[in-house]
Amino acid sequence: MKPHLRASILLPLLALGGCRLDMQDQPKFKPLAENAFYADLRSARDPIAGTVARGQLHEDSYFYTGKIGNNPGDYMPFPVSTEVMARGQDRFNIYCSPCHSRVGDGNGMIVQRGYRRPPSYHIDRLRKAPLGYFFDVMTNGFGAMPDYASQISPRDRWTIVAYIRALQLSQDAAQGDVPSGQKIPSETSAADAQSKEPSQ
Repeated sequence: MKPHLRASILLPLLALGGCRLDMQDQPKFKPLAENAFYADLRSARDPIAGTVARGQLHEDSYFYTGKIGNNPGDYMPFPVSTEVMARGQDRFNIYCSPCHSRVGDGNGMIVQRGYRRPPSYHIDRLRKAPLGYFFDVMTNGFGAMPDYASQISPRDRWTIVAYIRALQLSQDAAQGDVPSGQKIPSETSAADAQSKEPSQ
C-alpha cells in the first residue's frame, strides 16, 4: 500500500480514538464548584419549595414525635403483638440495657463501671409517665442520655416503648394477671399436682 494511502486511513482512525469520553469526563456540576450558568454562581441548588424526599412525608406526627400538640400521648400508634414485643426486647437489650439494665432498674453494666445512673423504670414517676414520654426521650435525649434518633428507627423506638411498659407491669404483676395458658406453677401447686397423680 502506498504511504499516502496508509496515512489517509490512519489519520481518521487516530482522530476517532481521541474522541473517546470516559464516565469520569461527563459534563456535570461538581459539588460546591462555581458555575456561571446561575446568577448566584452556585452549582448546588436548593430543593424546590415543598419538596419531600421519598419516604419522608411524616404525615402521622404522633408516630414521629410521640406528642399530641406539645404533650406526650399515651397510646401505641400500632397494635402490639408478640412480634412487636420480641422486637422491642431485642432493641432494648442492644441499645438500652447497657445503662438501664435488662430489667430496667438503672443498674446496667456501664453504670456499674462509673457512668451516671439513670432512674429506674419502676419508680412511680416513670410508671405513670405516658408512652409518648419514653418515645420523646429516645428521640431527643434527656439529661445525660443522648438521643437515639439516628440509631433507632421510629417504629423500633415504639417497640422499645411497648417493652418498657411490659417491664414495668412485670414488676407488680400478680398471678391473676398472667393468662392461664402461660402461668408457671408455683412450687406448692406443682407439689399438690404430683400428690394427686395416681401411683403406679
